[in-house]
Amino acid sequence: MRIQGREVSETTGYAAGIFSICWKLIQQDVMDEEDVELFKEIDSWFAEELPFPEPCMNHERVVCFFKTENTELMMRMIAPAMWLLERYDHPFYVVYTNSPGEIVYEDDYQIAVKIPDVPVVKFNHQWTEPGTGLFQE
Repeated sequence: MRIQGREVSETTGYAAGIFSICWKLIQQDVMDEEDVELFKEIDSWFAEELPFPEPCMNHERVVCFFKTENTELMMRMIAPAMWLLERYDHPFYVVYTNSPGEIVYEDDYQIAVKIPDVPVVKFNHQWTEPGTGLFQE
């Protein structure tokens, strides 16, 4: 199970996770100070209770999923962060999958999966006439 937003992470090329999204809202000075403190408490609990995956420490292209056998506990502890995303009108998805990808790390609560090396192509989002720009014939 993974909670992620619509935006793509610059680091991974994959949908940004809830922790990244909340930290970005803090960095952009979107959250009230009380909400910043709430998220920092949530983040601290996870940092203390869950091992930090070695591939993440090494800045490898991985994403983490909570294991489904511990979903109830993880959802109870992450629910306030989901509430913060709702409070600041930031869309997110709770994603369950039976095929997350190649597992490169695993502990009692989570897995980290390798992100396939797929090139991310950035392009100009301007609409153009057929035969030019995005619409090459």
